[in-house]
Amino acid sequence: MKYILSLLILIGLISCTSPKASKYSKIEYEVGPCFGFCPIYKIIINPDRTAILEAEHYNFSEGERGQLDTPREGTFKSIIGKEDFEKLIALTDAANVKTLNDNYEDKRIMDASKSYLRVYFSDGSKKEIKLSAGEKPEKLTALYKYISELKQNQKWEKVN
Repeated sequence: MKYILSLLILIGLISCTSPKASKYSKIEYEVGPCFGFCPIYKIIINPDRTAILEAEHYNFSEGERGQLDTPREGTFKSIIGKEDFEKLIALTDAANVKTLNDNYEDKRIMDASKSYLRVYFSDGSKKEIKLSAGEKPEKLTALYKYISELKQNQKWEKVN
């Protein structure tokens, strides 16, 4: 009997320490051009905290450097810090993206960049949200702004 109890306790301890499966298989945020010097990029964040940044223009340059007719800035990789990743997941959970509209574009604002937030779920489903300037739910705004901050505050290594 004590062996069975010991086995049950051991199984309980192992299940408490094993990594929690993520409900997200990938989070992507893509930002297109505007009528100015807005950053153009795509960031892909995986559940293992690895991230890829496809930096086109104005991501690591200031002002008019990095014109659109110059080569793209490159492809970069990083491992998102554990606390930063946990905050990203918490913001994604809080935004409840599956319940949001598919489109938050204000077609009256023509000079803003268009963005796409794509959340891939581990159940195989996907939610894509089109964004531009204008009204959006506060929790959605917090999520995509945080992803933009990750682009700035992580250590990126150029791979291409």
